[in-house]
Amino acid sequence: MRILTIGGTQFIGRHFVQAALDGGHEVTIFHRGRTGAGLFPQAAHLTGDRDQDLGALAAGRWDATVDFCAYLPGQVRDLAAALGGRGGQHVLISSVSAYRAPAPSGYGEDWPLAELADPEVQQVTDATYGGLKVACERAALDAYGAAATTIIRPTYVIGPYDHSYRLTWWVERLARGGRVLAPGGPADPIQVIDARDLASWLVALLDGSVTGAFHTASPEPPFGFGQLLDAIAAEVAPAGTELTWADSEFLRAAGLDDSALPLWPGVSLDDASLSAASPAAALAAGLAPRPLRQSVADIHAHEAASPTAVPAGTGIDAAREAELLAAWAARRQAMR
Repeated sequence: MRILTIGGTQFIGRHFVQAALDGGHEVTIFHRGRTGAGLFPQAAHLTGDRDQDLGALAAGRWDATVDFCAYLPGQVRDLAAALGGRGGQHVLISSVSAYRAPAPSGYGEDWPLAELADPEVQQVTDATYGGLKVACERAALDAYGAAATTIIRPTYVIGPYDHSYRLTWWVERLARGGRVLAPGGPADPIQVIDARDLASWLVALLDGSVTGAFHTASPEPPFGFGQLLDAIAAEVAPAGTELTWADSEFLRAAGLDDSALPLWPGVSLDDASLSAASPAAALAAGLAPRPLRQSVADIHAHEAASPTAVPAGTGIDAAREAELLAAWAARRQAMR
């Protein structure tokens, strides 16, 4: 199969390209040439910026196209115009943020989608991200038709090469041990998916020409942030590591957000409810998530061999964590 990827040198796309090549497929990667220098010499590389020049796509024909980096519906429409019907089955990577929040635990792909307050908005923010993903999905369906479109809605994607460093921060923090500040409540919902499992499953979907919309999320709900941190600790934390849970109101008042404490569901439990999606449709279509502890072990090993550049503002340092732990202990003592 001839596969075109839009993006494919950073994280999910990187794992997908490797899985597709391992499966014997011919891969063409359209990317800006800013990351992944020297990656995948066996693939064809087309250089361009989807927001400025899609001319590199003027020739060629593919059996499938996988779009990893569409955030605005205009990007989807421009890509469809550039391909002119030569892209084959279209796979759009969307997000569970495309759903209307709050959602019930175990909601399915038929849950109502988010709507933009301003349909003309062009700026991606926390408030517009989900609605814009919906607009991208609709643009893809308009361009390619439901019979040739696959929409993937992941929750938090984890694994080696995760440049967002969200789960990775917790892996490395728990590996250092000691008293660990845990945000919100242990039952606050969370789900993840290993990028490698997502990637290999996407290849299988293309092999089977499977279309439709799917969540990619694991484990099945209910699954709480406490269970996530316990699984990480069980794999990497030294003896004596202790989780100290501080409530969301206290942490928000201290100026913390879900960058300072990545993946923290308690910033908005309405939004966090979207991390309680049913994976039943994807599991029935062959998605096979690996055990969470295996992902944690691989992330930790990857960081030891090739540390990720931590995005600015991600996580808190030891001094700030100790300060917050002391303040929380004093508050608890005062309440007794």
